[in-house]
Parts: sequence; C-alpha cells; structure tokens
Amino acid sequence: MSFFRRNRAAVMTLAVAVLFLAQGVLREETQIVFRKAVNICMECIGLG
Repeated sequence: MSFFRRNRAAVMTLAVAVLFLAQGVLREETQIVFRKAVNICMECIGLG
C-alpha cells in the first residue's frame, strides 16, 4: 500500500496512458500511426 501512496502521480499517469492507448486501438488508429511512421522513416532514409 505504501508503494501507491508514494507513487500516486506516476500510477495515475500510467493509468491514463493505458486508457488512451486502449481508446486508440478501439478506434483502429494503429494503422494510421503505423503508416505515418513508415513514411517518416522512408523520408529519413531517402527512399521516399
């Protein structure tokens, strides 16, 4: 119990982050993010 008291802000931030990740997956935004990441990588390498 003392772990949660000492790290309350970190635990709450982690919980919010997990909720946002779940919401993005449920809205099927993973493909959009993946496509953008691929385009950025291709531009950095110089192939795009």
